[in-house]
Amino acid sequence: METGFQKKSLKRIAAIDLGTNSFHAVIVDIFPDGSFYTIDKLKEMVLLAEKGFDESLSPEAMDRAVEALKKIKTLSEHQGAEKILAYATSAIREAKNGGEFIQRVIDEVGIKIIAIPGRVEAELIGLAVQHGVQMPSTPALIMDIGGGSVEYILADKVKFYYLTSKKIGVARMTASFVNHDPITKEEIARLQNYYRSQLTEVAQSFAIHRGAILIGSSGTMENIALMISNRNKKTPSLGVNELRFTAKEFFEFYDDVIEMDYNDRAKLDGLDEKRVHLLPAGLVLVHYVLKTFGIKEVKISSQALREGIILRYLKQELDGLLELADTDGPRKRSVIELVHKCDWHEAHSRHVAKLALHLFDYFGQELGLNSIDRELLEYAAYMHDIGYHISHRKHHKHALYIIRNADLKGFEENEIDIMANVARYHRRSTPKPRHPQYKALEKSDKERVKKLAGILRIADGLDRSHYQNVRALSIEKTKKEIIISLNTESDAELEIWGAMRKNLLFEQITKRKLVIVEGEVSGQVF
Repeated sequence: METGFQKKSLKRIAAIDLGTNSFHAVIVDIFPDGSFYTIDKLKEMVLLAEKGFDESLSPEAMDRAVEALKKIKTLSEHQGAEKILAYATSAIREAKNGGEFIQRVIDEVGIKIIAIPGRVEAELIGLAVQHGVQMPSTPALIMDIGGGSVEYILADKVKFYYLTSKKIGVARMTASFVNHDPITKEEIARLQNYYRSQLTEVAQSFAIHRGAILIGSSGTMENIALMISNRNKKTPSLGVNELRFTAKEFFEFYDDVIEMDYNDRAKLDGLDEKRVHLLPAGLVLVHYVLKTFGIKEVKISSQALREGIILRYLKQELDGLLELADTDGPRKRSVIELVHKCDWHEAHSRHVAKLALHLFDYFGQELGLNSIDRELLEYAAYMHDIGYHISHRKHHKHALYIIRNADLKGFEENEIDIMANVARYHRRSTPKPRHPQYKALEKSDKERVKKLAGILRIADGLDRSHYQNVRALSIEKTKKEIIISLNTESDAELEIWGAMRKNLLFEQITKRKLVIVEGEVSGQVF
């Protein structure tokens, strides 16, 4: 990057938006002043919902996704990225086998995927758009059309007024409503009626915070803008950011294109080949929004979720430089210093700690544990994923090594060994006599490790998405069962799957069968 002077970057990172239709990656240098500079980009079409949203990802779709991520990782490594941030959206977070796919990517590619809820996806998109385009002084409606969901944000240059994610993405709507080519008038009418039912809340918020412009982001909106520009002989030479078209221009384009069949649509300049099949559902949505909301102008943001991921990470990185000032006592201070050095997954680790302590408070006395054990569990939860600093593979074993060799202050030696072993057993194998570091413990400390690790495994599983999806939980205990009821922000499939695949040790220490269900609860709020 040459600008007359050379800024020193904090880090080079890669951000990946794992969408329903395509995976978008961007590699950037981030700087201490809060800016970032794009080094490279890559887009891979994967069509995760090619056969519709039937609650599971097909083997073929997963294969395409894994191959795409291998290419992205190769590019990231070639460009010297120190960290890869991968965020999954609608198709993966809803899929029954989404957890299996995430685990497969860890095992085969070495990338850890975070499955975010729709509200967070909308927030990150909003941040990216605010950062990337000239925002009006009055609220604008931002619409990001994806394959599985569409995000709506009402925002000006400073604040958000409204955020939501609706399950009306073009792949989902095409699979549900479009059975003919060209699309029929009856199918258009059914789509419009469905959009109306789903967007009532958006329309009400727009009526309160009325603006004059729609800002579109992601592939469908970018393609529509390019097609209209090509049609008007105004093909952009410097990209699509800030590219504009009027509602009148769109309606004229819509009238000509909506009656086209696949072959005719495929000839349109500016339309990606893989979006030809999905275009009608997207056109009907844009037509509905422009007409219903009375919006006269549209412009495009080339920044979307992937840039929002970077902005969020950059803020966390800068905030981390101010950490530790208010931390009392050598024990906690040394743990916090260590996790920051290891580039910890802070939000996930703090949430897992809260979940683990809640479980401890319910079962600790029954298990014969005390306040020191509670403290060690909290710190083990903070440190359980720091092994990622070395590598994704065997990160639980790397965590054991780092904790035992980190010269943590204020702890007795056996306390460090207990935390290290508890962190080591948060995944994969449960404690075994043949494991050297576990074998070396005193008998009483082995029992403490089993009990604390049993709790941590469930807590970690309950944040399998790594995005704090569990908002509240309640616990019911009978002679034979422990029933945990979850209140989650979005689909709970990943969290239930994540916890239940690690239930064995917890069931051993509590001597009961674990059952986890989704539902409204009035228990602890996180």
